[in-house]
Amino acid sequence: MNRREFLGASALTLSGAYVGLNSRPAFAETAIGNNIENAKVTYFEARPGAGSRDIGFDADGMVWYCGQKDGTLTRLNPENGDLHPVSLGKKAAPHGVVLGPDNAMWITEGGQNAIARLDPKTDAVSLIPLPAEFADANLNTGVFDQDGIYWFTGQNGVYGRVDPATQEINVWPSPQGPGPYGITVTPQGEVWYASLAGSHIANIDKSNGRARIVTPPTEEQGARRIWSNSTGKLWVSEWLSGQVSEYDPQSDSWRSWRLPGKDPLPYSVYVDENDKVWLTDFGADAIVFFDPDTEKFTSFPSTKSDADVRQMAGRLGEAWGGESGTNRLVRVQFAKPTA
Repeated sequence: MNRREFLGASALTLSGAYVGLNSRPAFAETAIGNNIENAKVTYFEARPGAGSRDIGFDADGMVWYCGQKDGTLTRLNPENGDLHPVSLGKKAAPHGVVLGPDNAMWITEGGQNAIARLDPKTDAVSLIPLPAEFADANLNTGVFDQDGIYWFTGQNGVYGRVDPATQEINVWPSPQGPGPYGITVTPQGEVWYASLAGSHIANIDKSNGRARIVTPPTEEQGARRIWSNSTGKLWVSEWLSGQVSEYDPQSDSWRSWRLPGKDPLPYSVYVDENDKVWLTDFGADAIVFFDPDTEKFTSFPSTKSDADVRQMAGRLGEAWGGESGTNRLVRVQFAKPTA
């Protein structure tokens, strides 16, 4: 299958299923109303000892989460809580997962130093290993661009891409060594990653793989995760500074806000279909909602300590995360379609 066939066969997926990857479908007025305090929080039990980490959604509405400790990708049916684990291999330690334009789940599989593909219909797993010179990349997060190319990071100092149509993989060393963590694609097609150890964000030139570093104004802020809004502005969770920051590539300008509480530790960031921002705060064991228009934070503390939600994603009206410390998934329903 060539790339045109690969993309053409799943055009509906590209246009409709990538809510977590910066496409913004229209959404009806909400039944919950405009008060985020009315949002409903629901917890789902994961497999014991799984280390429920990053989550993604398949084309049928099922939720998949990475079991970083037990080497599985597990499907959750949110209607009844049923779990269906799929082993990714003997040494598997999956980190990130995202739906591809082929309706498969694509995984940064750090345990086997490979990009994994899982077919949700058959549970078939295939691996695309990194080149030998990039052993132990500590693979982190992946994202698809509008051309169907999969981009990924490795915290030990790499980033790369996979062409699913040809299985070709390209990997580059990051310009300042260890650190590449979160990654995002803007509506304009730009690929950006955040470097935790490097305390910067970087724009990847898709034509040659070179990364251009952009340094936030706060020194040693620990830029961990990154997500684009609907206009291409980038939201960054700063692990060491306790801030969330917005970067506008068009004006090369920054704005920053410190999370509430004494010692906030912002880990993940996700931007929903309304361009509102969701974060997780390890310091408060909470999911934190931020409205850029009002500059107001609203916290949703976990019902258990050491929740450790390391990544958030979402779909229309819902924000999701995996509580890696409690072996649970958490859903915040903030809107419901009226029709």
